Amino acid sequence: MLLKFLKAIFVSSLIFIVSCKEEPKQKETITMNFENTLLKDWSGPYEGVPAFDKMNVNDIKEAMETGMALSLQDIEAIANNNDTPTFENTIVALEASGQKLNDVYTYYGIMGSNRSSPEFREIQTELAPKLSDYNSKISQNEKLFNRVKRVYEDSQKSPLPEDQQRVVDLTYKSFEMNGANLNPDKKKRYAEINKELSTLYTKFSNNVLHDEENYVTYLNKNQLGGLSDSFINSAAKIATDKGEDGKYAITNSRSSMDPFLTYSTERDLRKIVWSNYYSRGDNADDYDNNDLVAEILKLRKERVALMGYDNYAEWRLQDRMAKTPENAMNLMMKVWPAAIARVKEEVADMQAVADANKDNVTIEPWDYRFYAEKVRKKKYDLDSDEVKQYLQLESLTEALFYTAGRLFNYKFTPVPKGKVPVFHEDVKVWEVTDRDTKKHIGLWYLDPFAREGKRSGAWATTYRSYTSYQGETNVLASNNSNFVKAAPGEPVLISWDDATTFFHEFGHALHFFSSTVKYPTLNSGVRDYTEFQSQLLERWLSTDDVINQFLIHHETGQPMPASLIEKIKKASTFNQGFGTTEYLASALIDMKLHLANPTNIDIDAFERETLAELNMPKELPMRHRTPHFGHVFSGEGYATAYYGYMWADVLTSDASEAFKDAPGGFYDADVAEKLVKYLFAPRNAMDPADAYRLFRGRDAKIEALMRDRGFPVPTEE
Repeated sequence: MLLKFLKAIFVSSLIFIVSCKEEPKQKETITMNFENTLLKDWSGPYEGVPAFDKMNVNDIKEAMETGMALSLQDIEAIANNNDTPTFENTIVALEASGQKLNDVYTYYGIMGSNRSSPEFREIQTELAPKLSDYNSKISQNEKLFNRVKRVYEDSQKSPLPEDQQRVVDLTYKSFEMNGANLNPDKKKRYAEINKELSTLYTKFSNNVLHDEENYVTYLNKNQLGGLSDSFINSAAKIATDKGEDGKYAITNSRSSMDPFLTYSTERDLRKIVWSNYYSRGDNADDYDNNDLVAEILKLRKERVALMGYDNYAEWRLQDRMAKTPENAMNLMMKVWPAAIARVKEEVADMQAVADANKDNVTIEPWDYRFYAEKVRKKKYDLDSDEVKQYLQLESLTEALFYTAGRLFNYKFTPVPKGKVPVFHEDVKVWEVTDRDTKKHIGLWYLDPFAREGKRSGAWATTYRSYTSYQGETNVLASNNSNFVKAAPGEPVLISWDDATTFFHEFGHALHFFSSTVKYPTLNSGVRDYTEFQSQLLERWLSTDDVINQFLIHHETGQPMPASLIEKIKKASTFNQGFGTTEYLASALIDMKLHLANPTNIDIDAFERETLAELNMPKELPMRHRTPHFGHVFSGEGYATAYYGYMWADVLTSDASEAFKDAPGGFYDADVAEKLVKYLFAPRNAMDPADAYRLFRGRDAKIEALMRDRGFPVPTEE
């Protein structure tokens, strides 16, 4: 368990890096404050659940430090064991260590991601370098590593059972990649760098959160042209909640920005909202992240150079599916020319509409969504707002459950309010069981709405993962979104893109619930593979079964008409130039930044000049500009790995064709069985490439991706 936590600290996609107090001396007694809620064992139903309702920010520092001290005691006991190192007394002991710390970290993650506050951020900043020290005391514990190395070397001569061998290999590789083989002087510098980085990551994420919370655009009643009634009512409520009664608030979040840019007829205001969103972390003030990014890049390069690597990307990708930066770049550059060519076509279509309307504009980035919507109506007679009337959050949640039932045989039953503690009144909980055997599998928490103190975007996480090495555990998993809360009495209506993301994140949850691995380390993910399962689940949103049963008009109660369904399907490749290009631009900048020499790097100039070299269309921005690219600079989970979404999308497109070609289509029982058996249940218990071959019978091919996006399919040379 501790190794899983250690890996999360180094490479997690979470935006927090945490730390711990000094290593206790041998045989020192650690005093437990049993009045501290966060240190208490999880109790209650469902094998025990976190006491989210009793969370107190004042308890987190003591709880984290105590948890880390207890973990270091576990580590010392393993490292100082005089018995010959074995899988059981070394690797399994590592898997079982740090239980208290893992539990406390669950609260820490909620306080950082879902319920952040100025008080917590101060504590987070204080803890960050301490936990970096803590990490170093594990990854650089020579006695511990020698024991792990002995087990690893013995296993190379006498292989262990497959799952045990996989744990040993991953454990040894993790230590090796984090400097365990360095000499004392290099280890010291390695630890210093990690400590510096932990502080920079925390500051980066807090700066972005500051700009998301403090840049709000308030509208008057005469500035609401083009906006839907539901959006207006929601914006009015947000403004009132912020003390601006009688006005309408556009928050600096994607869920507020995106529909405003799509429908608002106020071009000057569109530019303001666009600028606020894409300038997060880049406002030349105390919260500007450009210098932080430059420092992060320098420290990352210096750290991997200690181990003999030329650049961070080379080090990072060695245990990913891509294996090398060159392979990742080759994939992206196969798609990039088709993507920007499509953007050129899309802009021409939009400009023609603007000219026909005598709007006297040249398409700018804040115009793209607005005129793309007009082109959509013209080309496909498809109105996104009309589609939205059928996308009720409550019905879509039922659609998730239906899909999980058909593919995974899961049943979701609401847990009565008050039975399971939650950290906010908006959070709801369901019990997950097997439909046939009635076996309890776990709990699913849903935190759907945006609010102050909650980081932007959508994500999935686990509070407890499935393992069986100490007896079977249930799964506590959550999905978190930032939908704009509707006005009282109105349904929550979301866009098709947001509905797709909802399915995507639920795919991660299903990946958690379906795990059959024995050891905690095998629940860890391979970054350019873990997005595959969730991207694949997006495809079920547009299946006939889901559309006909769950896409119901919120006023009439009528299902989506066949004519509208047909329009949606015909428009499935619409705006793929925009979607692919904005994503790939971020992925390419991520990789190129980490391949570049960071000495004296000017982040703003590098981003601008690199995009120019790539012939980036001027009419749209990167999805995540560098100063607010939290995936990459608020932690290391996606650093040089943002390409992984496209790598996973190649697998997704190829795998979806397996369903399309099956007799039962997307609900074919035989293909679904293989899906669960080979692609979901094993997690990281086998090499992802091997797992995919077992499912598909061959490697994935890029042709399916190009067909999906309506791009020209490359011919074999």
